[in-house]
Amino acid sequence: MLLRERVLRGAGQLEREALPWRFGSPGTGPMGGGENLNRFEGVLAGLAVLALAAGGAAAEPVAPAGKSRGSAAKLDTVVVTATRTKKSLFNVPASVEVLDSEELHHRKVVRTVPEALREVPGVMVQKTAHGQGSPFIRGFTGFRTLFMVDGVRLNNSVFRDGPNQYWNTVDPTGLKSMELVKGPSSVLYGSDAVGGTVNALTLDREELPGGSQWERRVFYRFASAEEAHVARGQTSGRIGDLELLVGGVLKDFGDVDSGKDVGKLPKTGYKEWDADVKAVYHLKENMRLVFLHQEVHQDDVWRTHKTVYGLSWKDTTVGSELKRALDQDRSLTYLQFHAEDLGWFVDAVKANVSYHLQEEERYRRRGDNRVDRQGVEVGTLGLWVQAESETSIGHLTYGVEYYHDEVDSYNKKWNADGSFNEDAIQGPVADNSEYTNLGLYLQDEYTFFERLTLTLGIRYNHAEADAGRFEDPETGEADSFDEDWDSFTASGRFLFRVDEGEHWNVFGGVSQGFRAPNLSDLTRLDTARTDEIETAAPGLDPEKFVAMEIGVRARYEKVAGQVAYYYTDIDDLIMRTPTGNVIDGDNEVTKKNAGDGYVNGIEASARYQFHPEWSVLGAATFMDGKVETYPTSDPERVREPIDRRMPLTGYIGLRWDHPDRKYWVEGLWVAANEADDLSTRDKADTQRIPPEEGTPNYAIVNIRSGWEINQWVRLSVAVENLTNEDYRIHGSGQTEPGTNVVFGLDCKF
Repeated sequence: MLLRERVLRGAGQLEREALPWRFGSPGTGPMGGGENLNRFEGVLAGLAVLALAAGGAAAEPVAPAGKSRGSAAKLDTVVVTATRTKKSLFNVPASVEVLDSEELHHRKVVRTVPEALREVPGVMVQKTAHGQGSPFIRGFTGFRTLFMVDGVRLNNSVFRDGPNQYWNTVDPTGLKSMELVKGPSSVLYGSDAVGGTVNALTLDREELPGGSQWERRVFYRFASAEEAHVARGQTSGRIGDLELLVGGVLKDFGDVDSGKDVGKLPKTGYKEWDADVKAVYHLKENMRLVFLHQEVHQDDVWRTHKTVYGLSWKDTTVGSELKRALDQDRSLTYLQFHAEDLGWFVDAVKANVSYHLQEEERYRRRGDNRVDRQGVEVGTLGLWVQAESETSIGHLTYGVEYYHDEVDSYNKKWNADGSFNEDAIQGPVADNSEYTNLGLYLQDEYTFFERLTLTLGIRYNHAEADAGRFEDPETGEADSFDEDWDSFTASGRFLFRVDEGEHWNVFGGVSQGFRAPNLSDLTRLDTARTDEIETAAPGLDPEKFVAMEIGVRARYEKVAGQVAYYYTDIDDLIMRTPTGNVIDGDNEVTKKNAGDGYVNGIEASARYQFHPEWSVLGAATFMDGKVETYPTSDPERVREPIDRRMPLTGYIGLRWDHPDRKYWVEGLWVAANEADDLSTRDKADTQRIPPEEGTPNYAIVNIRSGWEINQWVRLSVAVENLTNEDYRIHGSGQTEPGTNVVFGLDCKF
């Protein structure tokens, strides 16, 4: 059977009118007010019951919803990231979230890619600074989560442990959707795909109503508490078999105006510009070439909590540096070949050649006026080929991936009197280095009795690090080394369709994950958390994970929901460990394969349409986890809570849609319990986590609305943090904006 026919057969069973919603995507940010959360846990627990009760609701027909704006996403949305094949969201054997252009540009009017995920169950978006967001997905962040752009890895060998800023370098105004697969996906995507995998899909040309061949678009976002102005202009059109889209973005973020007691946060603003070009040439009806080039440039993004300009909140400590700011440049260029419905043994083929360049430079002025500029430049060549075949033993997906990094790293130092001090041996990672990742994978999907589908996969991965020049922490001299690692991973997942009406399914399975040590693990020489400096640690082994998941997904015309439980076993986690040494006033930490432990949790989301125009919706996340670590320089391991464990978090909301779906209004109450179950390193991170008590609970209210003025103009207006609360996401370096009026205007002509 041809690939297109298979996809349509699966999706065709889902064409009846479903609830216009998507799991965990309320389309509004946090809401609500007040510090008394005594009944919070009961509310969140009730959401799981609501999700499981979805199948028991009366399936009475609902009046047609017209254009179904607002929460228009349906469960027959076709996704590709979870299995590397086209599949309806309802039939994916894993926990998956999709944010389409409606969510990104109109309902949420998101500022950054990380903030787009802030209402997704199982995700906590930490922000070290206003320009540095880092999602924690099922307990993991940084280099234990994988980010891709159109299937091309953003992760490279210098990604850091813990929160980092790299996801913030992807412009959300240039995306048509984001697909998040929770849990390990190492069989399909290799190293780093542990907590979750996000694939950001870039905009394509869309024809205007009336069949116009050319479209112009202007998008503008304003936010009062961020003093933010974001403007995108783009044009797209078609010339014969060639489709073209060209866009550019200017961003100006001012200093954040936080809640009623904290006030203005100095040195939190920054500027950015982005540009993108995409061309699609249709060789045949089922074959095309895709070219993409995108760039982002960020200037003077401060890490304010490290400086004297940081503000104490709930007794957090204030840094001593006079300035710490980051400039970032990133560009991605790729050429891809896509072919479908070939009618051969190979039904579909995708191939990619890409070059990804990432440059970053940090400027730091210490309290005694000493200055250093350190930076890193990483050029990544990416090559991959993927194929699909329909066989008598199932639908096969298989391929090969190759990524090669070339790394330059520097650190230049000046004395307090302005005289040049030295060129250090290395910058944040080893200079003149290379890193290679090679992977081969095979996945088989087979359906039994039209009800049960099994998906089995295996992968071989080879990673190799060539550290050209790094500072030996024992001798202080320049040194080099070569190391390599080989890993095999496997996964087995299932989807069972409970009823013939496609109202219920049960999904789950077991998936292995792994992460090979990268150059940041092996050779880092840079500050870490509060008063810490990390030094090189050659000789590390890969981290290994085994995740088990079981979930229930249900959808009727009035009620829909999902609940999932997961357990991730952790083996040989690479962790920062104190050495007992002090370097230039900072406590030295280095890396060890110290951590064995686990993370588990429950995620639930549901929506009930109790009237043709009214819906109630909600979601909840409970997470727990412990890992063995060395809290002191003593050679004794202690089992502690995982770093920055997500507290009990959730939302509940009410939505009204006008009968013709031209207007909508949505209100949400979002809350989180206090995060006071802390690891030793959390307790020591007093610039970001309040000492003694941990991060306090919060509850805030947002109200958002939208109006489709006509087929050319869309307007979005929101009031976020309505009661002007002071609150901070656990582990963040600053409080969130106070009352924030957000305005979005999207015009096409």
